[in-house]
Amino acid sequence: MAFNEQLADRIRELLVHFGENMEEKKMMGGLAFMFKGKMCCGVIKDSLMVRVIESKYEMSLENPHCRVMDFTGKALKGFLFVDEPGFKSTKELNEWVSLGIEFAHTALIKDKKKGK
Repeated sequence: MAFNEQLADRIRELLVHFGENMEEKKMMGGLAFMFKGKMCCGVIKDSLMVRVIESKYEMSLENPHCRVMDFTGKALKGFLFVDEPGFKSTKELNEWVSLGIEFAHTALIKDKKKGK
């Protein structure tokens, strides 16, 4: 399972303040970061993978270095890939990671409403 360890380290630095609410899992051929058990972002090869809430998904895809996450010929709903030019700066990376945290937080709220 080869993924960009430098990118993973940069993400870890951004997520360190979440403490025990964050965990890492190797999956999908890369590394996923989980916020309170919900996947928020990850690294697959050299790309950043981000989960995005539905209302921001299409707008996020308008970014020039962003694309639909597609493993099998079918797009995964709510997932996107960002290529390296789209997260060169810490500010850019933080914006993407924040979208992932927003997704995870929203998913947790929905679970509470459903009684999970």
